[in-house]
Amino acid sequence: MPEQPPRDPRAPVPRRAAVLGLLVTLGLIVLGIILVRVLGNSGRLEDCELSGRTNCAPIDANGDSK
Repeated sequence: MPEQPPRDPRAPVPRRAAVLGLLVTLGLIVLGIILVRVLGNSGRLEDCELSGRTNCAPIDANGDSK
């Protein structure tokens, strides 16, 4: 049976790289969802304004008039 070379104690654990990749992927997914929602709302408002309507702004349901 051949001897295996000694493992370098400074070598990164393979699991750490996988967890980091998973976190980066999840972060990109969350940012993508936020971007889609913001651009969708902006597009709907723009479509409303370009159709000539004057009541396109969202209504504040709280009743605060600050």
